[in-house]
Formats: sequence, C-alpha cells, structure tokens
Amino acid sequence: MEPIHTIRLKPGEQDRLLAGHPWIYQNELEGWPLDATPGDLVDLHDSHGHFLGRGYLNPRTTIAVRVLARDRAPVDQNFFLEKIRQAQALRERVMGERSAYRVVHGEADGLPGLVADRYGDAVAIQLLTAGMDRRRDLILAAVEEVLRPRTIVARNDSTMREREGLPRERAAIRGQIPPEPIVTINGLDVAVDLLEGQKTGLFLDQVDNYPLIERMAGGADVLDCFCYVGLWGLHAARYGATRVTGIDQSPAAIKQATALAERNSLADRCAFRVGNVFDELRERDRRREAFDLVILDPPAFVKARNRIPEALAGYKEINLRAMRLLRPGGFLVTCSCSYHLSAEQFRRMLWDAARDVRRTARLVAQGAQGRDHPVLLGLAESEYLKCCVLQVL
Repeated sequence: MEPIHTIRLKPGEQDRLLAGHPWIYQNELEGWPLDATPGDLVDLHDSHGHFLGRGYLNPRTTIAVRVLARDRAPVDQNFFLEKIRQAQALRERVMGERSAYRVVHGEADGLPGLVADRYGDAVAIQLLTAGMDRRRDLILAAVEEVLRPRTIVARNDSTMREREGLPRERAAIRGQIPPEPIVTINGLDVAVDLLEGQKTGLFLDQVDNYPLIERMAGGADVLDCFCYVGLWGLHAARYGATRVTGIDQSPAAIKQATALAERNSLADRCAFRVGNVFDELRERDRRREAFDLVILDPPAFVKARNRIPEALAGYKEINLRAMRLLRPGGFLVTCSCSYHLSAEQFRRMLWDAARDVRRTARLVAQGAQGRDHPVLLGLAESEYLKCCVLQVL
C-alpha cells in the first residue's frame, strides 16, 4: 500500500473545505512532513485532529493539496475505474449521440488535475498535476476499460505542468493516431488535430453555444474574431449567413478553418485570414465597415486576479469596436473564458462599452460552458465561460 501522510489545517481554515472546495493552499496548512514528495497521498485533519478528507500533496505549488475523497477511500485502480465510469455515465445521459465531448472535467468529476476528452475512437488526456501524473498507469487502465478507445493521446503541454515540476509532452501513448480523425459537431464535419490543436484538439466548451446564433445568422454578413478553426463562423454559414469573414493570428488555425469550410461545402461564403484582431477592428472601424453579426471569442485575458483591470480594458476595447461595426439591430456574440472575471463584471463591461459608443444594447441570450464541462458547486473557479448575445440598436 502507498504510504499516506497526515497533515493538519491551521485553526479556522477548514470552512472552505467543508463547504465543498477541493483545494487547500500552502498558507492554510500547519506544515507537512519533510520527506513528502510531489504527488504523495495525504489525510487532512482540522486543527483538533478531526479527519476531513484524503487528497494528494505538492509542497512546491501554491495549491498544496487537492482533495480526492471525503472519506478514507483507497486511491487505487478501483477508485479511478469508478470515477471514470461515473463521469462517462453522466455524459451518456446528457450528451446523447455526440462524438466529441469532455469525459472528465477535473474537480467537477472528482479527479482534480485530470482532463479526458473523447474524439470518436480517440481519447486525449491531460495529466496536469504531480498527483495525477504519479498515477498515470492506473488512469490509463481505467480509461481503456471504461471508454475502449483505439487511441489515447497525452496532451501534457500545459504550463500548469511546469508549475508542478513536470515536463511537457505530446505523444500517442496507446494505439496510433488516425490520419485525420473526423467528428461531427452540430452537423458539421470537423477534422481534429490531436497533437497540435488547441487544448486537446478542439475547444469543446462552446459546442452547446453555437446554436444560439441559428436564428440570427440567416442572411447576415458576419465577422468572426479570434476565430481559431472557424467553428463559430462555419455555424453561421450553415445557419444561412451570406458572408463570413474570420480572423485569427494563427496561420495554422486559419489553414484548418479554410479546409473545414471546403470540407463542409461552405467555402463560397467563408473567408478566413491571419490578422491581429485589435488592429483589424480598429482598421475596419476607421473604414466604417458594417456587419449584421460580430462574434468575439478571445483567449483568456485574465491570467491572475490582480490583472483584472488590465483585462477589462482589453475586453472593453474589442467589444466597443465590435459594437461600432454593427448595423442597427445587429447582434454581438461576445465571450470570456477567464474564470477570474465574474459574469457580473463581464456584463458591466459590456454596458460601459455600449454607453461609450452611445448605442443601446439588450441581452437576448446567454450561454455557459457545455454540459460536458459541469460546474462544481463550492468551486467558483470551475465556472469560467461566459457567452452573451446582445442586440445592438
């Protein structure tokens, strides 16, 4: 059996854990054994010695302990089998016949530090922490038994691994990667780059939000900013847009977006180009261009809580420019994946932008991360994606 250290929280530091939050910070602990190494199992106790839960420790990171169980459950093969079975059972219930979805969403599925995404017969995993990396073989065996994939790809290229003292890697670790794996997303055939694509191949958290524009895209001239591989714009074209212009700074993403437009017989209405969105919005505003639908789906602008004011300025800049480009009555789809930024702060920023351009904006629809990315109540950080659909008058 693997040794399990016993550590205590400082007096009064147990409330957040008891309320359901699965993270313990270094400054909340009385200490840890000098011989403890990253990934070791620990039993957490309050300052009086009462057992609170079991997790794994990394003494070198700010989040020192991530909780796996509220009891003394063995963290063994059966533990991972049961957790991944439960996660897959939820997806089968809520996702229907979708061929691309997140199977394991870290803390929300009781497996902090683990992400597993399914793309048809392939599964891409991310082992983000030392605690999960130490249990790689147990996880792979559970994934193989529950999901039965032909291919398992390790997408361990997140900067989070560096903070955990782990190397980055991208590799097929079970089976071989098919030449061009194809999944269906809302009727579109989408090729997935399992080794080089963003995240684990695609951004899956917006899939439930794309249909929000179905009744707004018909006959529209669309500008899709931060388009990546073009899924927002391709959905707009599929829903009847007459012209879609997509912009992203990644040449590889633009190449893939163009190929997807051709694959789905939408190339006659979609044009994707490499560009800096901030510069493009300013230039199109200067030329007084006008669109019926503008989409903003940028990367996270907020990397730390103390950078929120700077990030809000960036969000306001792009949203203000987008509003100026909209014809009266046009629609703005605007998103933030920065979990440090609350939904209230995001909406307040949109109100400020509308006020500054002297336009009236009304919120007609809202979206969040998809059903395969559940939010853990008690962990505010697990609710990160905001998607607002505004009509700008």
